[in-house]
Parts: sequence; structure tokens; C-alpha cells
Amino acid sequence: MRRLGYILTILFCSLLPLSAQSVKDLQKQRQQTLKQLEETNKMLRQTKTNETATLNKLTLLGKDISTRKQLISGINTEIRALDNEMSFLARQKDTLQRELELLKADYAELVRQTHYASMQQSPLLFLLSADNFRQLVRRLRYMQEFAQYRKQQVGMIENKQQEIEQKNTELQQNRRNRQDVLTVQKREQENLTRDERKQKKMLQELQKKEKDLLAQQKKQQKRANDLNKKIDELINKDVKRTANTLTKEEKLLAGGFEKNKGRLPWPTEKGFISGHFGVQQHPTLAHVTVNNRGVYIQTTSGTNARAVYEGEVSAIFVSDGQNVVIVRHGNYRTVYSNLTTLYVKTGDKLTAKQKIGKIYTDPDNDNRTELFFQVRKDTEVLDPALWLAQ
Repeated sequence: MRRLGYILTILFCSLLPLSAQSVKDLQKQRQQTLKQLEETNKMLRQTKTNETATLNKLTLLGKDISTRKQLISGINTEIRALDNEMSFLARQKDTLQRELELLKADYAELVRQTHYASMQQSPLLFLLSADNFRQLVRRLRYMQEFAQYRKQQVGMIENKQQEIEQKNTELQQNRRNRQDVLTVQKREQENLTRDERKQKKMLQELQKKEKDLLAQQKKQQKRANDLNKKIDELINKDVKRTANTLTKEEKLLAGGFEKNKGRLPWPTEKGFISGHFGVQQHPTLAHVTVNNRGVYIQTTSGTNARAVYEGEVSAIFVSDGQNVVIVRHGNYRTVYSNLTTLYVKTGDKLTAKQKIGKIYTDPDNDNRTELFFQVRKDTEVLDPALWLAQ
């Protein structure tokens, strides 16, 4: 039975780091999500300081709500993990307590061993009562070994008591951590309720401006069509020029780009996808859809666009007053639109994460700072979200 107890203790100790690591990972994830929330709130603070409902504010509020829901879900998982860990620590403590009782019982039995009482009362008499010198030596050695064994038993009991105290400390810390997480959960749930009310009110206000929004959407769609037409023209021309003439270096570059699908760095250091690839429902106009040939990435003002992979600047042009840069990666190309100040020129060799240009902040669109980003394979238009690291 004692051996089984020791085996169980070893098993518990081997599992504990996994549980602790899980809680640690969840805490790290919570901090990252809180950082994302702060970035979205910073974008909201950069919008025009009035209560007027805009599509930009609605988009940012929607992102804020989805991130906060993700945060609350993670917090709930963290609470369950802490509960599991506390239950585990309590079982460990109970096991250690039982082992301590066994050690104490063994020690009590030890003090009742043969000759022990006489050794305690008079060690010298115990030695002198030996029948001969050989027996005296044996008794002396026995006393020494007995004293050492007793010392070991006392040490084991003390160690078990220390382990139990350690488990008590860990349990108390976990209870405090759980209470802290519950406080965060309550606060974020209140913030979520507030944001959802605000979103509902803003949506109702925007739906009253249907004619204005429809006109705005048509204008934006025309600008997008003109931009895509120019991008298509330049890329088609470049594809024809380079067809079947890729160098070995360019083929290796294309292969590396392809192998990094789903792992490419974002073209902005921070931000979120505010407009997804393909046909999307308009956020407020019920019967209107938009067809995006790339993704829109919204970020904070002053942010730079950066290359997602090494390559060469193959073209630069102006669309609707803002710069567009096309970077060739073998037979793959990435497109960075809506830039003001440029840091590159046609023919430049770029490295991954190298700054390309500053993203335009539109004062006429609620200070919205948004990059339009595309990925192409020859003339094929691809979904950039599938290529970027998650």
C-alpha cells in the first residue's frame, strides 16, 4: 500500500508541470488579447472626436466586440484550468498527508523496536551488559546504524511536512489568481454589454443614412475597380515579359514564398483585417455586397507598410492620389496600396519586413488608416489571409 502511494505521488508530480504550463499559456494569451484590444481602442480614439456614427467606428466597434468575446472565452478556459490545478494540488496534498502519517506510524513502530528502550535509558549499560567483546562491538555498530536510520526517518518526515506546506502555498496562490481572473472576467463582461449596446445604436443610426451610404459605397467601388484595373494591367504586362524566363534565383524565390504560405509576416506591424477577400455583405446595406480582390488591413495612424517577403519592386504608380507598390517574388507578386510617403523605388531589392511606405490616414473618412493588400500568382488573384501568419 505504501509503495502504491509513492507511485501515485510520482505520477502526480510528473503531471503537475503540464497543468501549470497550461495556465501559464492561457495567462500569456490573455495578455496578448488585451494588447489587441488596446490597439483597437487606440484606433477608436484616433477617429473624429464626436458622437456621429460612421462605418469606420462601426467596423472598429465590431472588432472590439469580437476580440472582447475571445478574451472572455479565454478567461473562462483559464478559470477552468485553475480549478483543475487546484483540485490536482489538493489531491497531491492529501497523498502527501497520507504518506506523512505512514512515516509517523513507521517511526512510532521504530521506537518500540527490540533494545530501543534500554538504549534510550542507558546506552552505556546496554553496551556494558554485552556477554563478550565481540557482542559489544556488534552492539556499538548496531547503535550507530540505528541512530543513522532514525535520523533518516526524521529527515523524511520533515521533508514531507515541507512538501505539504509548499502545496498549501501553491493552493493559496491559485485561489488568489482565480479571484483576480474573476474580477477581470466581470469587468470585460460589463464592457462587452456596453459595446454591444453602442453597436446596436450605431447600426440603427447608419441604417437611416441608407442613401448616403449607398452613394459612398458606389464611389468606393469605382475607386477599387479603377485600382484593380491598373494593377491587372501592370501585372499582366510583367507576366508576359517574364514568362518562361525566370532565372534560377527567381524560381528559388518563388519556391520560398510558396513554402511560407500561412507563415508570412503581416504587411503591417499591427492591425486587423477590416475587409476580407472575396464577396462580402455590406455592414449596413442589406442588399449590397462588395467583392474584394485582396484584404483591407486597418491600423493606427503613422503605421508603415512592409514587405512580407524578399523581392524586387516591379512597379509603382498613383491611384486616387495615393501610391501603390508592386513587389515581385519570382512568379508571385504582392501589392501594397494606399501609401503616402514611399521609402522604395522601382528596381529596389527588398528584404522581409523592410518598410515600403507610410499608410495614408484619411481625414475625410473618420481618420481611417487602412492598407489594401493583394497576393498574386502570375495573373491569379489569391486570398492574402491564407498566406499571412495567424
